Amino acid sequence: MLLFVLLRAAPVAAASLAITVQLPDGRPLADAVVTVKAVGRNLPAPAPIHALMDQMNRMFVPEVIVIPVGSTVAFPNSDSVSHQIYSFSPAKRFQLPLYKGKPYSPVLFDQPGVVILGCNIHDWMIGYVDVTDAPFYGTTDAQGSWSANLPSGRYEITVWHPRMREQGQTLVRELSVDATDRATLTLQLTRPLRPAPMEDQSPSMDSY
Repeated sequence: MLLFVLLRAAPVAAASLAITVQLPDGRPLADAVVTVKAVGRNLPAPAPIHALMDQMNRMFVPEVIVIPVGSTVAFPNSDSVSHQIYSFSPAKRFQLPLYKGKPYSPVLFDQPGVVILGCNIHDWMIGYVDVTDAPFYGTTDAQGSWSANLPSGRYEITVWHPRMREQGQTLVRELSVDATDRATLTLQLTRPLRPAPMEDQSPSMDSY
């Protein structure tokens, strides 16, 4: 019995994974969503978190966030004008009527999928909440990089960005990682991003 307890208590070998995402010209792609799932085995689901997506200068800030299933997101309005957030996405349909400041409780996201946000007042405002059940997840930084420590094994890595033109709208790779080396992977898009939404009016003309 003692031997059994000692075996159960033995630490799992940890591995290191580093991913870099680049545009076709080699420049880094920031704010790309990276999700990592184990191949051939189930790992514990990530714990829910409390996230925040603000509204500033008539934009969602950040434009893209990734959260585990069961997480909540607060949508304060730090702008000088009112906004009215909505989503018709199957993973989460909701609406926050016209407001400034922080009048509403955080919104619960309990289904996986990409939730596209808009503003009924400012048509160019678009935000994205990627709700995932992957055990490892995150977004790339300004250098296009993301990294994580995870158990040794084989993993499926998916990269997504809302303006990607890649076939299937994602990049998917499989990679084995182990505790004896740092696994690195560079993914380069083959097509340029779609243009970002542009404001179609001057803020000075906006009274809401």
